[in-house]
Amino acid sequence: MVTRRHSRTGAALVAAGLMVGAAGVTGCSGTDDDSLPSDPVDLLRRAAPTLVRAGSSKARTEMEMATGGTRVTIHGEGVYDYGRQLGRLKVLLPHDPAGHSEHRPITELLAPGALFMKNRGAGVPADKWVRVDTGTLSDGNLVTGGATDPFAAAEVLRGTRTARFVGDTEVDGTPVRHYRGTADLLTASRAASEGNRAPLRAAAEGFATSRVPFDAYLDDEGRVRKVRHRFSFVNGGGQGSVAVASTTLLYDFGVAVAVRLPRPEDIYAGKIAED
Repeated sequence: MVTRRHSRTGAALVAAGLMVGAAGVTGCSGTDDDSLPSDPVDLLRRAAPTLVRAGSSKARTEMEMATGGTRVTIHGEGVYDYGRQLGRLKVLLPHDPAGHSEHRPITELLAPGALFMKNRGAGVPADKWVRVDTGTLSDGNLVTGGATDPFAAAEVLRGTRTARFVGDTEVDGTPVRHYRGTADLLTASRAASEGNRAPLRAAAEGFATSRVPFDAYLDDEGRVRKVRHRFSFVNGGGQGSVAVASTTLLYDFGVAVAVRLPRPEDIYAGKIAED
């Protein structure tokens, strides 16, 4: 069976393997009131339900990881259906120092409680998917896949403890309001949709701290257009902490999204070789 890691350093190892190897919602739905709250904390806590009402969007992701003086970046792009909590991303691994990519893009399918990956890991047949139970990952899949699930990124904001308005700006030409604050992952897990409760609770226990600093950019309808989280966890072998900055951009709301999850016979049941 696929080997899963449950320790605090598990997320670091899986995420590092990606990076270095290449060198219906049932949670709280807020209120039906269309008016936006003036309090930043209340507004940000409603960000996830607002995306559910928006229906769907395209997404771009960027994950930067820094440890031991080395910094690598992974990019992703795809679509997401917030009502069904289903998404598809194509994740591009970083180039080597010469500017060449030695790995094919990883296709990721995001579903409640699960992550499916194709082209992930040596020894996996090209036509097979690797399935990971996100509730068993010490980072709740906020880091492991090389991209944060767009809806999970918004659900982190359910745990907003402090927030302030920074100013008006633009994201890709769209006027937005910029907020800066800190969210608590354990608090977020208690208010999250059913599919994200266990993953966020695992992240609260697996990271070096459950507090997550963030910058969020919301449009005039309260929809997240951009959110940047800063995660930190302890690396193995006494090598210090690993800092991860995960940025998610959302656009083209209402786009058609067709995601078909793999059939059981299409899921790889063997061991994934280390890159």
